[in-house]
Amino acid sequence: MASHAVGTYLVWRRVLKRGKLFRPRTALVHTPLLLCLITAVAVAQQQTAMSGVSKGVVPEEPRPQLGSQNSLEQISTADGVASVSGVVLDTSGAAVSGASVSLTKMDRSKQQTVTSGGNGEFTFAKLPPGSYVLIIKAKDFEPFTSAEFALAAQQAYEGPSIALSIATAVTEVTVRPTDVIAAEQIKAEEKQRLIGIAPNFYTSYIYDAAPLTTKQKFSLAAHDTFDPTSFIGIGIVAGIQQANNSFSGYGQGAVGYGKRYGALFANGRSSDFLSHAVFPSLFHQDPRYYYQGSGSFKSRLVHAASFAFVTRSDSGGTMPNYSYLLGDMCSGALSNLYYPSANRGANLVFTNAAIGLGGRMGSSILREFLSKRLTTNVSGKGKPRTPGNAKP
Repeated sequence: MASHAVGTYLVWRRVLKRGKLFRPRTALVHTPLLLCLITAVAVAQQQTAMSGVSKGVVPEEPRPQLGSQNSLEQISTADGVASVSGVVLDTSGAAVSGASVSLTKMDRSKQQTVTSGGNGEFTFAKLPPGSYVLIIKAKDFEPFTSAEFALAAQQAYEGPSIALSIATAVTEVTVRPTDVIAAEQIKAEEKQRLIGIAPNFYTSYIYDAAPLTTKQKFSLAAHDTFDPTSFIGIGIVAGIQQANNSFSGYGQGAVGYGKRYGALFANGRSSDFLSHAVFPSLFHQDPRYYYQGSGSFKSRLVHAASFAFVTRSDSGGTMPNYSYLLGDMCSGALSNLYYPSANRGANLVFTNAAIGLGGRMGSSILREFLSKRLTTNVSGKGKPRTPGNAKP
């Protein structure tokens, strides 16, 4: 419709130029037609403008300008060329090379780590402004943490004086109860046997062995005195007494042998429990013989022979061996209950006590000089050698 109106307008324009419409008569006739034409042209122009808008032609918007935040970021990046440097030394002033040096921003947004050079030097470059802290770690030295410091733009900051202290040696010590240690040592001692047969439980080759509790003293006494080899030994000694007609009141034959066997069994068990468990618990004494193994022959002999009279207390000191003396005497007194009436009395008590002491002295000497060579599963080496007890 708009193109048709424009075409009509052009035709009329040519006509007017030729002057045909300016005739009076013609002008009156065509005046209404001219008005209609002008109106149509105006309407066409208006529709053309609206058509352009409806087809999505939008005027160009003004370009946004850069905000102040972007400008600040660019400035901060451009200015982020600060640096931090320093030297790692020890307390004597010597350089510490190979140390791990960490530079941490206080807001935790940035962290860098370098290794100190041969002269202890380190450098951090191209750093943004902010607050930082230095953390230094080196082998065999205590860790170092600097105080917080502020770093300005384009600042070449020289680190604080760094002097690493030698790390304190940390020794880990595991403390175990004494009775636990003693239990382990007893377990090892119960494997000790002369020529692999006879028990040698009461010889401690660990010179500083842990003291025994009352329960452990009774347990060790039971294992020793009721060992199968003990019954064999009693049978041999009873046979010798039968052959010599010792304690004739028992008679001969199987009955006499049985009485002798029973008396020896009772003597041994009562003596063992009294001297190894009962009295050691009452007097807080250690019933074991402590193998010395070092020093001169004389010192070792004196040590072994004196064991029948002097022993070690549970606290590690020395004291008279009440346990063995009273144990032998009380065992001899009990023997009056089952020995023949002709052999009873004080003489029997002191005889048995003397035999017991003599036997302990002799066995101690054998323990010191022979038992270690003949014993299997030895669990120690005796008293450590010192200038005072070294062999000449």
